[in-house]
Amino acid sequence: MTVANSQQTASRLAAVARSILSCPADVRLVVDGVDDVTAGLLEDPAEGGDVDGEDGLDLRDVDGRPVFACPAGAPLAQAAADGRNALLTLTSGLGRPGSAARAASIVLAGRLAVADREECPCCDRVRDTVCLELDYVLLTRTRPSGERAQDRVPLAEYVSPAHRLNRGFLQRSAEHANRCHQDELRRAVSSTTGTRVRDIGGVHLTDLRPDRVEVQWVDLTGAHSRMLAFGRAATSAAELGELLRDHLHSGIC
Repeated sequence: MTVANSQQTASRLAAVARSILSCPADVRLVVDGVDDVTAGLLEDPAEGGDVDGEDGLDLRDVDGRPVFACPAGAPLAQAAADGRNALLTLTSGLGRPGSAARAASIVLAGRLAVADREECPCCDRVRDTVCLELDYVLLTRTRPSGERAQDRVPLAEYVSPAHRLNRGFLQRSAEHANRCHQDELRRAVSSTTGTRVRDIGGVHLTDLRPDRVEVQWVDLTGAHSRMLAFGRAATSAAELGELLRDHLHSGIC
């Protein structure tokens, strides 16, 4: 294999791994010496807490590093303060359920560390930001031949800024807009088509890319679709947000 081919392979593996980190269907964290690392993470909303997810793990992708937020003093925060080793397993949430992309998974191994602490100025809540300092990333996927394969992802390529706007991030961004910004999307379609807002049954963003997005909507005359080009390609999440607000609605976050 030539150097160029090797670099292309590393880039493809990293792109898939980063996409799964940005868009997991399932998250499992195992920490050395801790029986239940999720203890204390599920807080009762009636008591002013947040439910971050089914297992309480509030996971974010920060340039390839898995980052969690948890109450200070929780087992996860204590494990990070102790610098314990951890294994994070993520199954793919890419594409539609049942698609080939959902068969992939990644395992990230490393050491937990406390990256930051945040104290709420209006209450007594203190939260730690915990990161996983990576030792290695292992990608499991199905090759076109149907064979299951495991590949170690080169860390230098995995953390490259080139993968910030990965497929998983773009998918989750579109899903967020569709789920949380229907009012803004309906107004955007109304302003560009002249259709009354009340006549628009729903709007769906799909195939979001750094330089364009497909807008689908349903109104009294049927189903419609239009490709919206941004005129330039975003190079960061902030730029992508600006382009969506500029071309659709200022209320989209």
